[in-house]
Amino acid sequence: MNSFNNPTDPFEANSGSHRLANRNVFGAFFISIILVTLLVSKTEIMGLVGVIGLLFTLGLLYAIFTKPKLGIILLLFLGFFVTGLARYVPLTWGLAIDGLIVLIYLALFFKGFAQKIPWHLAKSPLTLVVSIWMGYILLQIGNPEAQSKEAWFYAMRGVALYQWLCIPLLFVLFNKEKDLNTFFVVWGLLSLLGTLKGFMQFKFGVDPFEQRWLDQGGAETHVLFGKLRVFSFYSDAGQFGASQGHAGVVFGILALFKKGNFKLKSFFILVALAGFFGMIISGTRGAIAVPALGGIMFLILKKNAKVLITGGILGLAVYVFFAHTTIGQGNAEIRRMRTAFDPNEASLQVRLENQKKLKGYLATRPFGGGVGATGNWGQRFTPTTFLANTATDSWYVMIWADTGAVGLVYYLIMLFFILGTGAYHVMYKLKDEWLKARIAALTCGMAGIMMASYGNGVFGQMPTGILMYVGMVFMFIAPKIEQQKTSIQLH
Repeated sequence: MNSFNNPTDPFEANSGSHRLANRNVFGAFFISIILVTLLVSKTEIMGLVGVIGLLFTLGLLYAIFTKPKLGIILLLFLGFFVTGLARYVPLTWGLAIDGLIVLIYLALFFKGFAQKIPWHLAKSPLTLVVSIWMGYILLQIGNPEAQSKEAWFYAMRGVALYQWLCIPLLFVLFNKEKDLNTFFVVWGLLSLLGTLKGFMQFKFGVDPFEQRWLDQGGAETHVLFGKLRVFSFYSDAGQFGASQGHAGVVFGILALFKKGNFKLKSFFILVALAGFFGMIISGTRGAIAVPALGGIMFLILKKNAKVLITGGILGLAVYVFFAHTTIGQGNAEIRRMRTAFDPNEASLQVRLENQKKLKGYLATRPFGGGVGATGNWGQRFTPTTFLANTATDSWYVMIWADTGAVGLVYYLIMLFFILGTGAYHVMYKLKDEWLKARIAALTCGMAGIMMASYGNGVFGQMPTGILMYVGMVFMFIAPKIEQQKTSIQLH
């Protein structure tokens, strides 16, 4: 081929330092250096931070538009760190989740001009049920009981929007066995970091930024009888404890069934042990529900009478230890966990009393008081209302108060449908033992989080939210992954 007709001839194209010989390129480069130097000299450290931030943002945009799957990995990272960042740099970091999700969709949109995006992969019963839930939340804008549109906007993101937007993206971008493996590695590493940060708080106390957060109101719920409830870089101790218990259950099951890879098995064991340790030091009583129900779910999935009996005996022993003995009572963490088994515990009675009040209020309001009417958003936007001043404590009670009995019933049906699908695939569909173990781990983890969400609002918070969405998708596509593996082996 004639090189003059080939614009990409490597012998004709300039590269490396030769490109600087081009006056236009050199001029733009020189002017950029002068502008950056002037900016930094005038604004000092803030200018330097701004320049670094701009370069990082540009690099991030390029990476996501080149490979949108990287956006999913970044979502996992943001899920873990987005709340903790606000203690150090007081910005609305939560909106970064929204921005990143929109950015991934934009990247797919522009990528669609060059290649066909397989949106058909998102056609699933899971997409349907979460879309119906999102539709119901959208209709809540017209709820005559709702007092604030702003409260609706902020609250509906964790309740429905993130789930509705993330699940189709995961079906399209994060749907292979290697993606499942990547997910576990990233999750494990981030969970270990959470445990390490929590241990530092437990052993050495909080840093100045965390102390400021405690002084601004966090101490009311995180310093009890002079004892810190460890929160690591999570939103609060409840989220930290439940998330760590979640990791303990999932990675414990992975460690139990992993064969042939000593390093990976050791990693799973380390994450599981660190997770249970983090759960204990969090001082969160409700977190114990994660391994409790996760363990029960595991026994059911095994379909083995001996395992079921052994597990039942072990579970009974744990219950007796906490509910009917005083062993370890000198340890503050064990002492606090033990109160979760006391039916007469004061805070439990307060919760039950609040639920009685809500029951009377919602008796004539089947669609609830409006999304965002309760909790922090209610206190922020409608601080004088009944719902804003009645603690819900539970994720499900919050759903009930905000969306009414109609919303709560559908929401629970949706969750049990998703959990049931994962369980069905593990018990009856999947044949590959290692794939079955991984999906069983996700299913048991979800069962544990569902139980813990009765005591705390963990389900809709980060990082639990994004971990749940990824787990749900793999619970649904596991049979397809197995089919693809079988097809490759046959060929």
